[in-house]
Amino acid sequence: MSDQNFNKDWLFQRGEIKRGESIVFDDSNWRNLNLPHDWAIEGPFDKKYNARTGGLPVHGEAWYRKHFVVSKENKGKKVSIEFDGAMSNAKVWLNGEFVGERPYGYIGFELDLTKQIKFGEDNVIAVQLNPEDLSARWYPGAGIYRNVRLKINNSIHIPQYGTFVTTPKITKEKATINIETKLENYGSSASDVVLKTIVKNKEGNVVAENTLKVNLNKNSTDNVELTVENPEFWDISNPILYEATTSVFVNDVLVDEYATEFGIRTIEFDRKKGFLLNGNAVELNGVCMHHDQGPLGSAINYRAKERQMQIMQSMGVNALRTSHNPPSPEILQICDKLGIVVIVEAFDEWKIGKVKNGYNKFFDKWHETDLRDMIKRDRNHPSVIMWSIGNEILEQGKKDGWKVAKMLNDICHDEDNTRPTTVGFNYYPAPFDNKLAQFVDIVGMNYWPENYKEILENNPDMIVYGSETSSQTSSRGVYHLPIEFKEKHETNHVSSYDVTVGPPWAYAPDIEFDAQAKESRSLGEFLWTGFDYLGEPTPYGGRDNSSHGYWNDDWPSRSSYFGPVDLSGFPKDRFYLYQSQWTKEPMVHVLPHWNWEGKEGDKIPVFAYTNAEVVELFVNGKSYGKKVKGKDLTKIPSEYHEFEKGMYKTKYRLSWKVPYQPGSIKVVAYNGGKEVATKEIKTASKSAKVTLVADRTEIDADGSDLSFITVKIEDKDGNLSPMAKNLIKFKIEGEGTLAAVGNGDPTSLASFQIPERKAFSGKCLLVVKSTEKSGEIKITASSEGLESQVIIVKTN
Repeated sequence: MSDQNFNKDWLFQRGEIKRGESIVFDDSNWRNLNLPHDWAIEGPFDKKYNARTGGLPVHGEAWYRKHFVVSKENKGKKVSIEFDGAMSNAKVWLNGEFVGERPYGYIGFELDLTKQIKFGEDNVIAVQLNPEDLSARWYPGAGIYRNVRLKINNSIHIPQYGTFVTTPKITKEKATINIETKLENYGSSASDVVLKTIVKNKEGNVVAENTLKVNLNKNSTDNVELTVENPEFWDISNPILYEATTSVFVNDVLVDEYATEFGIRTIEFDRKKGFLLNGNAVELNGVCMHHDQGPLGSAINYRAKERQMQIMQSMGVNALRTSHNPPSPEILQICDKLGIVVIVEAFDEWKIGKVKNGYNKFFDKWHETDLRDMIKRDRNHPSVIMWSIGNEILEQGKKDGWKVAKMLNDICHDEDNTRPTTVGFNYYPAPFDNKLAQFVDIVGMNYWPENYKEILENNPDMIVYGSETSSQTSSRGVYHLPIEFKEKHETNHVSSYDVTVGPPWAYAPDIEFDAQAKESRSLGEFLWTGFDYLGEPTPYGGRDNSSHGYWNDDWPSRSSYFGPVDLSGFPKDRFYLYQSQWTKEPMVHVLPHWNWEGKEGDKIPVFAYTNAEVVELFVNGKSYGKKVKGKDLTKIPSEYHEFEKGMYKTKYRLSWKVPYQPGSIKVVAYNGGKEVATKEIKTASKSAKVTLVADRTEIDADGSDLSFITVKIEDKDGNLSPMAKNLIKFKIEGEGTLAAVGNGDPTSLASFQIPERKAFSGKCLLVVKSTEKSGEIKITASSEGLESQVIIVKTN
C-alpha cells in the first residue's frame, strides 16, 4: 500500500463559489497553503462573530482544491482519500464528479476515488466546507484542520480500520494476542492469499509471529492468534507499546503491509475497588479538554498536542476526557506514549439540540456511522478505557430518553466488547428516573459531588465518577482584593485566588477533593477544563435559557477562564493546587505576586499549596509561622448551589494575612521537620529587559515542528514584572516562521498571527515553526525602553 501524505500545495478560497468543483475552474488566483488549516484562527476577532465560539469567523462557505497526478503504473489499483477531519459539512468532488460527504467535522472518513481518477493525467479534487454559526457551544475552528492522506492499494489489501487487537488472556508469563484482520478484494481472482503477522517489542525485536492461509472470495475477516512470552505491560507509569505488522502475500508476492500499534494491559471497573489497570487500583485524576490549541487554533499539530499533555501530566493528570467529540488520532498516539488513559467521547447532542445548528440536525442519518467509525479507528489504543456516548444530553429529561441511550450503548458493545460505555449526566436525578443511567455501563456525573454516596446507595450495581467537576474560573496573575464572591468584575477578569466568580454550577476544586476523599468508591474526577479554550467566556458573555443566543454582553471576553492553565500554556495558581493533590514529588507554591503599589501596611492574603506536611511563611526574612496541612483550615467564599452559602473551610490551602512591605515572600515546606521544597517571590523593580526561554532549542526540520518560547518582562535582577503589559516585537530569521503569538489574556482582540504581542501579567508566548531545511532560527525580541534578547533554535 502507498499511503501518501497529501497535505501540501492545496488551493484555498473563502466565499460562495459557483462550479468550484469543476475541473476547468480557474483557481490560479487562489491562496496556496499546506494542510492542516484552520481559517477561523486567522481572524479578525469581531463582536459580530459571537463570543460563544471565540469571536472568530468560524462559519461560512469555503473551498479547497488540489491538482495531482497518479501515475499510469497504478492503473488497476484502488485509490482513495482519507480525511482525519474537516470542519464541517464537507462535500468532495474529483474531476467534477461528486464522490461523497460528511457533515460531522470531528470524525475521519475515507472516500473511494478509483472510478473518477485519470491515471497519468491532471486530477482535481475539490472540497466544499460550509460550517454554520452556532454549530457548537465552543470554538470549533473551520477548514481541513486535520491530516489528509492519498491511499493507493493493490486489489487485495487491508482496508481502513482493518485490524482489531485484543488480549483475551494475559499473565506475567505470557499474553495471548488476537488480531482480527479484514481483507478487501477489489476485483482480484487470486486464491493463494497468505497473512503473515509479526509482533515487535519497543526495541524492534520480533517477539511473536504467525502465518495464516486465507480463503478469500471478495472480502474476509480472519483471526490471527499470537503469543508474547514475558510481556511488558502498558501502564501509566511505564507505557510500553508493541507493533504488529501484517503482510499480505498473493502468490508469494507482497501486496500490502499494515502496521498496528497496541499495548498489553488489562482494565477492570469495580464498584468497591474502582478502576483497575493491570490489577492495580488507579484513581482517575482527569481533565476534560476541547480540541483547540490556543493561539494555534484547531489545525492539528503533533507537538502542540504533546506539549499540552506534558503540561497536564506535570500537574498530576493521568486521564483525559475528549470533550465533547471524537479526538484527533494524534492525541491518542500521544496519550499512548505518555501513559494517560482516555475517555473518548462521541457526541454533545443526540436528537434534541442545545444550539441552533448542532449535531441534532444530523443525528438520525449519521449517528451510527459516526459512532462505529470512531470506535473502529480508536479501539487499538491501549490508552482508551471508555466510550462516552454523550454529554449533558437533553434526552435526560425525557421519559423515553433511555431508548437512545440503549441504542448507542448497543452499537458500542457490538463494535468493541472490551470497554465499557459512559455518559456525562448533569440533570440529577432525571437520568436515573428516566432510566438513561441504567443503559450505560458506568455513570458519569457533571457537578454533583455531594450526591455520589446517595447515587451509589440507591443504585447498588452502578459505578460512578465525576465526569465534569469544579468549573472554577480565573485569570492568570490577576488578584482582586478583598476576597469576596462577585458575579462579575469590571475588568472582565477573575481573581486567581480561585474562590470568586463563576457560573451557577461551579464550585472550588477543594469541594471536589473532599467529595472524592469521602466517597472512595468513585473512580475519580475530570475537572473542567485542563486548559483554557477559545469561546464560551463564562462567567462573561451572557447566557439565555435556550442556549441559542449570542454571548456578546461582556465583549471583549472571547475565551474561557476555566483552566488551571491559560490559553498559551502558562500555569495559573490553580495548577499548583491540583499538583499539590495529584503528585508526590515535594512541592510548594505561594501566591499572590508581591508588587502592591500604594498598599504598604495593608494586610494581604497569602495562600500556599503543598503536598508536604508543614509550610512556613517568611516575609522579608521574618517568619509568620508554620501551618500544618489538614489541620490549619482556610475559609473561602462558596456560592455553590448545593452547599450553604457563605464560607467553606478547606484543608487544601494554607493561608496567612500579612502587612505588605516591598521585598519578598517565601514559603518553606517540611516533611518530618526537614525542608523539602521552597518558593520565593520578590518585589520587582522597574522593568528592564525582555527574557526568552524556549521549551526546546532543537527541533525537527520537517516544516511542522514547533518551539514554544516563553517571553517574560523582568527587572534588572531577573524578577518577573507581574503587572507588565509591554508590547514586544519579534524578528524571526533563518529556517523558521511565525506560527502564533499569545499571552493568555481572554479579553485580548489582538491577532494571533502577527509578530508582536503585549505581555499579560508579565508574560507572552511566541511559537516558531521549522522549515524543511536544517539550520538555525534566530529570534529577536524587543520592546521600547527595555533590553532586547536573542536566542537560537536549531533545526535538524
